[in-house]
Amino acid sequence: MTELDYYEILEIERTSSQDEIKKAYRKMALKYHPDRNPDDKEAEEKFKLVNEAYQVLSDEQKRAVYDRYGKAGLEGQGFHGFEGQSYEDIMDDLSAIFESVFGGGFTGRRANRSSGEKYNLDLSAQMEISFKEAVFGAKKELKYRYKKPCEACKGTGAKDGEVKECEYCNGQGQVYMRQGFMTFAQTCPQCHGSGKVIREKCPKCSGRGYEEVETTITVDIPEGVDDGNRLRIPNAGNVAIDGRRGDLYITFYVEEDEHFVRHGDDIYLEVPVFFTQAVLGDVITIPTLRGEKELNLPQGAKDKQQFVFRGEGVRNVHSGQLGNLIAQIRIVYPKSLNDRQKELLRELQESFGIESKPHESMFESAFDKIKGWFKK
Repeated sequence: MTELDYYEILEIERTSSQDEIKKAYRKMALKYHPDRNPDDKEAEEKFKLVNEAYQVLSDEQKRAVYDRYGKAGLEGQGFHGFEGQSYEDIMDDLSAIFESVFGGGFTGRRANRSSGEKYNLDLSAQMEISFKEAVFGAKKELKYRYKKPCEACKGTGAKDGEVKECEYCNGQGQVYMRQGFMTFAQTCPQCHGSGKVIREKCPKCSGRGYEEVETTITVDIPEGVDDGNRLRIPNAGNVAIDGRRGDLYITFYVEEDEHFVRHGDDIYLEVPVFFTQAVLGDVITIPTLRGEKELNLPQGAKDKQQFVFRGEGVRNVHSGQLGNLIAQIRIVYPKSLNDRQKELLRELQESFGIESKPHESMFESAFDKIKGWFKK
């Protein structure tokens, strides 16, 4: 079997920086996340591969070993990726990787799976929003699926709810191992800590113990959310056997804008300026998030010179403070000149006299010095 290349999985070059690796992971993880691809085994496998690739390439030490020896070198150090594991078994590990990239967003607890439970109560989902919706907030519907106990078997996964004591752990839910004078306890791998096993699988849920329900909620997107921010919706996650319900965590994916570039709460805008405007100065009307502003271009403006409009940026989702708009000019030169334009420019240049040839006065002493190098 041909070994998949981690760089190919993330669709990046081997020389990619850590920022490029992180950006590629975020794109691929959102694309193949199981919440976006329910019951799609191919997407599930790709999601596992994407996370495995990121787990290696985001670690400088693992990446160096991988670049030199391939995956075999990592296995020699005890790294085996997610081979042979099911999605349910590795989800806790994946969530740690996923959250380290997408950020914590808007605080909230994580309801971990309790002993005997077949799934985590907290649930994650992704929502694509426009640049405008992120900046100004919006109400938007989200369709997703959550788990609840199977009514036919009451969440046991057993036909008619009939279970028996786990023989592997004698119903204790834990198994014990002794090493020297130390004794270690771990969750029973057969019953997953419940102490009970199924006699016969429930025909309605095929022994899973739960069913998936599709629902739609209206999400109140706060003003100022950014790409990768996460919002917690209380009591909208999976449902436990005892009726407890986890939370829904929504990660926002913000589309880029054609003109505005966001960096934190600040907005950057590139303003093309013709070279004569830069030389003479001008008043230019530019767009802002909330309307129009006048940019007073001074005489002799320089390429990439920035002008700050305070309070014209994005409202911070936590503090409510407004960021700034930074307008950066880009000087544009004519692509071609006709004979008349060339003549006028030469006349203009000559009218400045020696000022139009600054290189002559700057290099005069250098020329004299160089001549002296060759005198015998």
